[in-house]
Amino acid sequence: MRKRIAALALALAMVLSLAACGGDNSSKQPGGDKKDDGQGSDKVYRIAMVTDSSITDGSWGTVTYNAMVDAATERGWQYECADAIAQSAYYDTFASYCDQGFDIVYAPGNQYTDAILEVAKEYPDVVFAQLNGSMGTPEKAENGNVMVMFPDSHEIGWTAGILAGLMTQTNTVAFIGAIELDTTQGKYAGFKESAEYVGKQEGKSVTVLDPVYSGDFNASDKGIEFAKALMDQGADVFFGDAGAVDSGARQAIDEHNTAAGKVEVYDIAQPADLLGQNECIICSQVTDNSSLVSMCMESVENGTFEGGAVYGTMGNGVLSAGKISDLVPKEIQDKYNAYLEQVKAGTFMK
Repeated sequence: MRKRIAALALALAMVLSLAACGGDNSSKQPGGDKKDDGQGSDKVYRIAMVTDSSITDGSWGTVTYNAMVDAATERGWQYECADAIAQSAYYDTFASYCDQGFDIVYAPGNQYTDAILEVAKEYPDVVFAQLNGSMGTPEKAENGNVMVMFPDSHEIGWTAGILAGLMTQTNTVAFIGAIELDTTQGKYAGFKESAEYVGKQEGKSVTVLDPVYSGDFNASDKGIEFAKALMDQGADVFFGDAGAVDSGARQAIDEHNTAAGKVEVYDIAQPADLLGQNECIICSQVTDNSSLVSMCMESVENGTFEGGAVYGTMGNGVLSAGKISDLVPKEIQDKYNAYLEQVKAGTFMK
């Protein structure tokens, strides 16, 4: 009861403050496009995102928010968001959106699992869409109202590691993480595997340094600290899965390159095409999270939602590589693209 009272109080506060990132955005969705619910009445579908990241972090928070916005805009849904939410407030924030009658509550990360399962038990008519959750989560949902959506994290790591293995001059590359999530560990595993493999094909012995974790997606100062320490160990190509921490690392890399008088340390970004955001970025591993969110929306509209898991790969177009910087020589670009075709075809390292 106390949790429900807290949730209702939070719901009122969110309505009064227009939530953390936009509140009722019907002005962003002119007319609030309506759908026929099959029972002779029009229904306006609504989705709400809850995230511990900031949607202005230029990385994970921004990209996953834009994924919801893109999918909602395409399908005519209304959307709201609460960002920079502390772990202690996950439950109350989820419940507040349920109490407001949202059709889907969307959370981008495995760290929300416990709160999602708890709230999903109490709100059987609300769908919970979790990006980068755990495969076993849907079967734990007593009401079958949880869907997990997975970009193939190992494959994301592969595509970053291939370029790192091709570009490194010091034969040392680095990975920065925020929290030791299954998906983050999958990206590191793929990154290490492909960087070492491609390096060997190029006649190099590539060392992938042990991953470092900040414990917080918003700790940009940790990114600066990590990047400096890893560059001191010889790392000249970076890849990360750490939100604002990655932004801090890029700041440190750009400062290093400016002091050196040339770009000699590089970064591979994700999950959107961030080429041009920092001089050190040479390519991005791009995830079309909006297509995954849209799949969940469609199943709700059609009345076919059954929970379970949805997967995205390069093969089905959810994953791709972004634009490649001119800092990458043409010969390496050609080799990189050839390796990507192997990943799409399922023949990489086989």
